[in-house]
Amino acid sequence: MKLEKQIVKCKVMNELIPVTVLIADRTYRLKIHPKDEEILRKTVKTINEKVIEYKTQFAGKDMQDYVSMVLLWFATEQNTTTSHQVDTDNITSQLETIERMLENQLKRAE
Repeated sequence: MKLEKQIVKCKVMNELIPVTVLIADRTYRLKIHPKDEEILRKTVKTINEKVIEYKTQFAGKDMQDYVSMVLLWFATEQNTTTSHQVDTDNITSQLETIERMLENQLKRAE
C-alpha cells in the first residue's frame, strides 16, 4: 500500500499544470511543472516591468518593438552573468596556482 502511495505521489509531482500568463498585453497558456510556477511568475513580472520601462523611455513604438528590446536586454544580462562567472573561475584558478607555487617555495626554504 505504501508503494502505491509513493507512486501516486511521484506521478502527481511529475504532472504538468496549466498556467495562463500575460506578457505585453497578450495571454499565453502554458503547461509547466508545479515547482517551476514561482520562477515563471517572477520572470513574467520582470518582463512586463521592462516592457513598461521601455514604453516610458521610447514612446511611439509598437508592442513588438518593446518585447524585442526586453528580449535583447534579457539575453545581454544572461551573457554578462556568464562572462562574470568565467572571469571568477579564471581568477580562482590563477590564485590556486599561485598558492601552490608559494607552498612549494616554503617547503624548499624549510
